Amino acid sequence: MLFSYRAKSKTGEITEATLEASDRLALAHDLRSRGYIPISISPQDGGWADKISVFTGLLSKVNVNEQIILTKNLSGMIRAGLSLYRALSVLKKQTKNSVLGKILNSLADDINAGGTLSSGLSKFPETFSKLFVSMTKAGEESGNLAGALSDIGMNLEKMHSLTKKIRGALIYPGVILSAMIVLGVLMFAFVVPTLASTFKELGVVLPLSTRVLIFIGNFFSNNLILTFLIIISAALGLYFLFRAKFMAKYIDFLIVRVPIIGNLAKELNTARTARTLSSLLSSGVSIIRAVEIAEDVVQNIYYKKILKEAGLAIEKGAPFYQTFKINDNFYPVMMSEMIQVGEETGKLSDMLLQIALFYEEEVENKTKNLSTIIEPLLMIIIGSGVGFFAISMISPLYSILGNIE
Repeated sequence: MLFSYRAKSKTGEITEATLEASDRLALAHDLRSRGYIPISISPQDGGWADKISVFTGLLSKVNVNEQIILTKNLSGMIRAGLSLYRALSVLKKQTKNSVLGKILNSLADDINAGGTLSSGLSKFPETFSKLFVSMTKAGEESGNLAGALSDIGMNLEKMHSLTKKIRGALIYPGVILSAMIVLGVLMFAFVVPTLASTFKELGVVLPLSTRVLIFIGNFFSNNLILTFLIIISAALGLYFLFRAKFMAKYIDFLIVRVPIIGNLAKELNTARTARTLSSLLSSGVSIIRAVEIAEDVVQNIYYKKILKEAGLAIEKGAPFYQTFKINDNFYPVMMSEMIQVGEETGKLSDMLLQIALFYEEEVENKTKNLSTIIEPLLMIIIGSGVGFFAISMISPLYSILGNIE
């Protein structure tokens, strides 16, 4: 893949040229090895081969599990007495993820050139969050990088575990509803037309619900491939619609107000906020910076807005708990009360950790029971659909039997 670059030599001379490399990281490493400092690197359009290369690069990412393993291994190696450069080199040789390998190579080069780990991590914002970078920087400044990395790993692990449990609880109803849609289409395509032809031969007067089902069935039967294409297109359309930025405020509004899911979302965002703030404050990050990072960690725009307000209030000299107290419809009362106690006693990070542990346990317990709560709702939905179908198709049969008598 071709890249155009600008680089500075040791003498300060600026060089501009075009070179071929597998990706940006490889080119940057090559330039550094030749004594140049990369200023900018941008890809050149080299046709389909380059586009395919970019696409495959996007597919190979550094997932959360790999980040957790990275922090734990790096922390352990530093505690064992290995230098940071040596630890990064060892991890690079061990990793099977090519993207992570190139990142580790870049980090090792930065350390070898006299840079810091946090500054190296900040070059990869798509992989390492602001929380990750800030806690690493705080660990470097306090002289406890190994401890900071260990805390980052624990933080990532806890957040990932909660997210995974919620997704796992929602997989079951998703599979059931998908199966219902597929079976419903097959019933309309193959069963309804057969019954419709029978009703037509017997000359039965059909009720409105039956006529509607027969119309849908005939459409599905005559356009089966088109039907599945419409369903797939609708699913993809909804997926991209829900991911659109302009829909975020509407979706987030619904999430926090839907029964059951709303309470779960509130507790999850409370746990995330509290754990992020606790981790950052205990690492030595200023409270204003900690609130800014927590704003990036939470996903719901209403919680982002509240944390932004909290940061502005702190800058004006207002107590930290005040913003949470006036937003008790999003954050529980316990949040503001515990923060107030933490501010008064000087143990704010400890109080926030207690909040995080409490609501993380609440979320875990509720996700365990979520499938039990959803099952009756699914039974009602399935029963209603089957009942409507059965009544619509059986009522004409009763009409036929009545005529025979």
